[in-house]
Amino acid sequence: MALKSLDRAGWIRAGVDNPESVAAHSWGVAMLTLVLLPEGLDRGLALTYAILHDLAEVRTGDITPLDGVSSQDKARLETDAMVSFCDALPDDILAIWRAYEAQVDAESRFVRQLDRLDMALQAAVYEHADGLDLSEFKASAAEVIEDLSLREILRQI
Repeated sequence: MALKSLDRAGWIRAGVDNPESVAAHSWGVAMLTLVLLPEGLDRGLALTYAILHDLAEVRTGDITPLDGVSSQDKARLETDAMVSFCDALPDDILAIWRAYEAQVDAESRFVRQLDRLDMALQAAVYEHADGLDLSEFKASAAEVIEDLSLREILRQI
């Protein structure tokens, strides 16, 4: 799958040697979902969100805030990509992706926070391995993470 060979653009810009792929990031979010999802939330739905959350990047590439693409244009590009991509997938995949993007339920909101936590954890790994200052990635994660247990993990890294 193309996500396996698509490097995360933010890490490339930051000077990381051998950055993770988008697929590796999605796997990290899925693992965090398995381990950290609060009781009472739908694990199957949350895992589906984790797997699908960056799927549009197969077509759009990894668009970052530094690419000069407005959030509206990014949303339009990703929606167009998913509509096109989902022609070959089961009918409900596009609806599930749209639900995640709209942040319609507790599962989607928690997975969005895990998406950022995974980024912050990966930043810590790269800081240690490559001697880089990647505090901007941790700060970006802190802007999104509201869950107290996830904030504590972020604080510890």
